[in-house]
Amino acid sequence: MAQATDRQVLQVRRSSERGLAEFGWLHSRHTFSFGNYHDRRFMGFGPLRVINEDRVQPGQGFGTHSHRDMEIISYVLDGALEHRDSLDTGSVIRPGDVQRMSAGTGVSHSEFNQSSTEIVHFLQIWIVPDAEGLPPSYEQKSFSREDRRDRWCLVASPDGADGAVRVHQNVRLYAALLDAGRTLPHEIDRGRSAWLQVARGEVALADLELAAGDGVAIHSLDYLELKASTDAELLLFDLPGGDYHG
Repeated sequence: MAQATDRQVLQVRRSSERGLAEFGWLHSRHTFSFGNYHDRRFMGFGPLRVINEDRVQPGQGFGTHSHRDMEIISYVLDGALEHRDSLDTGSVIRPGDVQRMSAGTGVSHSEFNQSSTEIVHFLQIWIVPDAEGLPPSYEQKSFSREDRRDRWCLVASPDGADGAVRVHQNVRLYAALLDAGRTLPHEIDRGRSAWLQVARGEVALADLELAAGDGVAIHSLDYLELKASTDAELLLFDLPGGDYHG
């Protein structure tokens, strides 16, 4: 199996280079172009269109707004995010929860920090679906720390395998909590690519040292291995072979 040592197939997106939105109530870093941040070099990676790292102040949030034809995944790192939408569904998303909303033909929703004292810190992920005009739908699953500890836990997939939420795209999303000093491999099928997002901590991938907020586009590899320098939280997107500009 090919070893992940060639920088030509590992393209790093450093945390500090991401787009920034600062509104007082919201601090957001954008891995790819989003809102008022536009850079034609960073428009997405295959069907992966958005990874926003959001911190919302206590009692604040996103008022009702609309989406269509997008798979939207929320992954909370700290705090509690309250969600309500026009499908008459509502929930609170906490660490370990994964929420998927398929906007399809159109859905309106709001997201607020449920706490009056603590910041909510979460990742908002958008994936372009494999078809337009799908019926709007919503799903939420919980994954324990043990589910994710020192292993890749499948949290989203096109078929909902292993208790994952179902996304309408040929994408598999894995989450892991990797203890300091531990290693974690992953095999990538031929013709596919991957995106690694470091949510917390520090890890090494081949000769790359990665820290919280860093992302890596991974091309033309069938095997990668991560080693945690500190306790770390990781997301890995297994994707159809896609283009990345950056």
